[in-house]
Amino acid sequence: MEEILKQFPNLTDNQIQKFEKLQFLYEDWNAKINVISRKDIDELYTRHVLHSLAIAKIQKFEPGTYVLDVGTGGGFPGIPLAILYPETRFYLIDVILKKINVVKAIAESLELKNVKAEQIRAENVKGDYDFIVSRAVTNMPDFVSWIKDKIKKTNKHELKNGILYLKGGDLTEELKDFPKATEYHISNFFEMEFFETKKVVHLPLKFKA
Repeated sequence: MEEILKQFPNLTDNQIQKFEKLQFLYEDWNAKINVISRKDIDELYTRHVLHSLAIAKIQKFEPGTYVLDVGTGGGFPGIPLAILYPETRFYLIDVILKKINVVKAIAESLELKNVKAEQIRAENVKGDYDFIVSRAVTNMPDFVSWIKDKIKKTNKHELKNGILYLKGGDLTEELKDFPKATEYHISNFFEMEFFETKKVVHLPLKFKA
């Protein structure tokens, strides 16, 4: 929490309370359903919450933005971003029902009115989104094939509409067919060792009618 308060000093009291509740909520759910690995639950704020919020260091979401979180798992990066951006609409999806049930319960406990969660495959999602976020659910070529027709036509951000992807390591091979992709090193924003090899990849995608 200290690092979150340091990195995002303009949080409201309500937002701080929501972030503080995450540890209890995830520990409670993890005791029933293993949504986060045992070793990671003790590092929840670094490995999950702060990691998710790295996207906000690359692009702040304007009010009225629509964001699709594909393969959200236990709600990352969608839940932390939804706390940070209450006026942005987040649609969190995963194919595993028990994980989506946890996401729904946590969103309800936090009274996040801007979160919708559903068990559905990305290919079957309807609608257009400003940004599609995810945390290393698959390789970029496959990911693009799932969501390439779900991008809004009108841009309202500094970055062009498209994918904001959390991934680590050497992505040269994976991104070789995407010359417009930009890699942002999270270690430029967060000093912890965990982030040394972690990146946010932005890949602009064109609207497809």
